[in-house]
Amino acid sequence: MAALQNSMPSLHHTLFTNSFPQRGLQKLSHGAFLCCKTSVSLHVRGEHLSSPPAASSSSSQFQDSCGRRRMIAVGITAPLVSIVDRTPIAFAAETKKGFLPVTDKKDGYTFLYPFGWQEVVIEGQDKVFKDVIEPLESVSVNMIPTSKQDIRDFGSPQEVAETLIKKVLAPPTQKTKLIQAGEHDVDGKTYYTFEFVTQAPNYTRHALTAVSIGNGKFYTLTTGANERRWDKMKERLLTVVDSFKIFNV
Repeated sequence: MAALQNSMPSLHHTLFTNSFPQRGLQKLSHGAFLCCKTSVSLHVRGEHLSSPPAASSSSSQFQDSCGRRRMIAVGITAPLVSIVDRTPIAFAAETKKGFLPVTDKKDGYTFLYPFGWQEVVIEGQDKVFKDVIEPLESVSVNMIPTSKQDIRDFGSPQEVAETLIKKVLAPPTQKTKLIQAGEHDVDGKTYYTFEFVTQAPNYTRHALTAVSIGNGKFYTLTTGANERRWDKMKERLLTVVDSFKIFNV
């Protein structure tokens, strides 16, 4: 557990930025701006979605239903380009209706996110996808180097969860509650998953996190939603966290 405590400054730097809404307008180093809706900083990355002709009617319906999202999203470029390679490969997250897969071949991880969320750039995050209408609905992935070989070397699921929640995943001014924590193995690799709530003065966020170790890195995926929408989003967010997998690179 002491090893995880020693990693807190680095973890805090990489994860804390996406754990709660950010205010204001922030300029990135390359001259682009982070803009906000409901006080959440967003810089939307365009992404290419390859759809066969048969899916054109479905695509049209999605475009109609998400008109508001496109109107407030900023930084969308044409042609749409993404740095994330979504080419199907053996270790990619299994595609599920209503979700899109992300496979990062460089850093060695894959997961699913709900169709309609936009990729955004937030400093300190490796990947972030958000709903631009409901900004607390998001998923983020981060990594930090580690010499450990197994997540269990940091302690039990509850110990790791409580440390991350208190030190990394929520600001010190927020009240937090760990609801449950557990572990499971996939292809010989151990994952810890936990559910928690963070309470700010103006909102409560219900979140799910998965952590694991591979490729000399400590991986963290966190997804969540406003508590008032938890019942509606729960199954989708469980799909996101359950789809997170690490592969060797």
